[in-house]
Amino acid sequence: MSETFEIVDMPSSSEEAEKPDYFVRKDGLVFAGTHLIVDLWDASNLNDSQLIEQTLKKCIHVAGATLLHFHIHQFEPNGLSGVAVLAESHISFHSWPDTGYMALDIFMCGKTEPHKCIDILKQAFAPGSVQINEIKRGILS
Repeated sequence: MSETFEIVDMPSSSEEAEKPDYFVRKDGLVFAGTHLIVDLWDASNLNDSQLIEQTLKKCIHVAGATLLHFHIHQFEPNGLSGVAVLAESHISFHSWPDTGYMALDIFMCGKTEPHKCIDILKQAFAPGSVQINEIKRGILS
């Protein structure tokens, strides 16, 4: 998926603001970022915190985002929840290993390319099916 993005420097509503907000111009719209809601079904390795962390860090790198903080919580007897806080927003996930299901939110702003995460997720977790919903956040025009 080869897409062209243009970053638009939007003036701040406050004269005191030191930095402008950066929005994306794509498909005739100006918006803050792309939010992917991703459901992996019949997936494997959903209780492997190391694999999940490595996979999401690879997603972040390939998408061109900047990792600020990463945290995973292990539930008993199994299941994981976590978040990667990005300079460009976040990736969060929840896994249900017993049912082979993982829910992910991938929200990225600016020049990032969140769609590049999908193939990486497929390689790591070998889901039987993937459902993706895309939302453009912060639409200005």
